[in-house]
Amino acid sequence: MSSSPALTFTDHGIYCAAGDFYIDPWRPVDRALITHGHADHARSGHQRYLATNAALPVMRHRLGEITAQGVPYGEVVSIGDAQVSFHPAGHVPGSAQIRVEVAGEIWVASGDYKTEDDGLSEPFEPQRCHHFITESTFGLPVFRWQPQAQIAREINDWWAACAAAGKTAFLGAYALGKAQRLLTMLNADIGPILTHGAVEATNKVLRAQGIDLPETVHATAEIDPKAYPGALVLAPPSALGSAWARKFGAQENAFASGWMQLRGVRRRRAGDRGFVISDHADWQGLLDTIRETGAENIYVTHGYTDIFTRYLVENGWNAQVVPTEFEGETLDTEGKE
Repeated sequence: MSSSPALTFTDHGIYCAAGDFYIDPWRPVDRALITHGHADHARSGHQRYLATNAALPVMRHRLGEITAQGVPYGEVVSIGDAQVSFHPAGHVPGSAQIRVEVAGEIWVASGDYKTEDDGLSEPFEPQRCHHFITESTFGLPVFRWQPQAQIAREINDWWAACAAAGKTAFLGAYALGKAQRLLTMLNADIGPILTHGAVEATNKVLRAQGIDLPETVHATAEIDPKAYPGALVLAPPSALGSAWARKFGAQENAFASGWMQLRGVRRRRAGDRGFVISDHADWQGLLDTIRETGAENIYVTHGYTDIFTRYLVENGWNAQVVPTEFEGETLDTEGKE
């Protein structure tokens, strides 16, 4: 193995000296390898971008004119003295873990990841490595997700009850990934599905690259809510309760997030319902993944970093917290949107 680490943590991002590139850098750099299109990982200002073919359309939609190259999953690319490949992270469509090998030393930067196959994103594939960089957004034992099919039943039952009561159901979710996942879970027999502009713009990009999504109606400012009785509206969390939303009259609001696992968060959000569903790994998913990598060294980024790292160390892993500017899943701001 190399005498110096293949990846180091700098004030610009995760850096590979052997290839002179950064992974998900948060300050402008010459060459950036990007795990996925959320704004805390895919930022503007870099000279050159490299990402999966499936992630690039959304990145271009969000970042505008960029110099970017796409690669298929699993293809090994030589960058300087580093061998690089992208592997499914299961987080959102096109998301990837980035595997970097230098002189026999293997690192995997996971970005954000989810271990449950949601039927939309490319299913997560654990990678064997010596060093694993993991998020810990939901790195507490309290966070344990129920199967997607169960959450789908809960959401559809709530929507049907809203429709029967003559109310519009508003469901708050991130415009990239979560909203499309929810779309595939909805029972369109209940009523029409309307979308906020931010969600519909992302839908358009994903449909154009061949991702099959249910039919939706763009809820523009001019839309007549009376023409869509019993509708469910998918919108970013910040749009719930806005002037745009109030024009729909009688309604119920719900949030779809892993944070809905915490009773205090549900109370503070003042929504009518909270559905526990996340595009990040839960406690068990994080631990299972770390075991599957076989990594000797674990580097813990955004989330419950101190608590999760302490648990890893107490259970025999060589783990440490590393500072980054990634945000994970938030509710109080638009976060990655």
